[in-house]
Amino acid sequence: MTGQHPSEPFLDGFDRILADAARTGRRLTRDEIESRRALGARAAEAGHGWRGLVHAHLVAGRESRPRGADPDSVLAVVEQAVDAFADGYEGAQRLVIRKEEASRREFIDDLLHGSGAAGRLAERSERFGLRLSRAHAVAVAEGPAKYDETDPVARQVADELFGRFEKRRILFTTKDGRMVCIAPADRDEVLTHFARHVRAATGGAQVAIGRPRTGPVGIGHSYEEALNALDVAQRMGLDEPLLRASDLLVFPVLARDRQALVDLVQGALGPLERARGGARPLLDTLTAYFDTGCVAAATARRLSLSVRALTYRLARIHTLTGTDPTDPAHRHALQTAVIGARLLDWPARPLTPAEISS
Repeated sequence: MTGQHPSEPFLDGFDRILADAARTGRRLTRDEIESRRALGARAAEAGHGWRGLVHAHLVAGRESRPRGADPDSVLAVVEQAVDAFADGYEGAQRLVIRKEEASRREFIDDLLHGSGAAGRLAERSERFGLRLSRAHAVAVAEGPAKYDETDPVARQVADELFGRFEKRRILFTTKDGRMVCIAPADRDEVLTHFARHVRAATGGAQVAIGRPRTGPVGIGHSYEEALNALDVAQRMGLDEPLLRASDLLVFPVLARDRQALVDLVQGALGPLERARGGARPLLDTLTAYFDTGCVAAATARRLSLSVRALTYRLARIHTLTGTDPTDPAHRHALQTAVIGARLLDWPARPLTPAEISS
């Protein structure tokens, strides 16, 4: 736009205003100021750059100044005109940004929930740099507080993410108090960096990453998997900072048939309730034993027991359940039942007679 003539639309009437006001030394009238604001808004809506617009005003001020006019009067007119023009330009630009942000959030919501026609989503995705024909994965961060995009923590995470990686093909948003990042499946480093920075910025958020999926519906599935992984982690007491849905597939599979899960827990672990002190101490023993890879010494240290005391507990479990946790042939059923107990929050939430008899 450098060197554009004052007759260009966004400078319409500027030479006339300059000639009249600078010659008399008067200030711009209300109508003249409003006309500059309107042209500033029009220039912003048309996508004109601010630097070129200012340059055009300065050039026009030099070329159209009245002969013999006081230079201070000329500068005062240019200053008032540019100030009014900037007011209109900035107001329109803010409106454009708000509309763009609303459109972006609507698009991401449609992606995450799989709503809208696939073809229409694919068309809109190009505008935001996504190629839905490729696989994408979704990371969801759940922290100690609820976040929205105006929150300083969310803005810090977004700035760090886009400062390190190309903004195109990556989407960041907040939803239901969580932070969400969508990235191409072949850019796993984006999601792991997102997870590290979120944890540092929040002081302990947990991040789950869904499996890579293709297409608009695939992104929604990846998002749901990440949410389910966070839910499983809460129910299972998993405190790993980064969870991958692909590593937790056994949990939703088990939870899918609740009645079968109830039957498994009741049949395999129900007898532990006959122990002195109830089922909890022995269930905690089994949990620690399986979590340490069935290594007795490591389990004893985790439980602050002697190896001898641990051995007694394992033997007691064998006596009550009829299943030996130290025997690889028997271990799988017990370990699956322990996972089921954590999913059902048993024995903190006792199984009801209706559940057991179903």
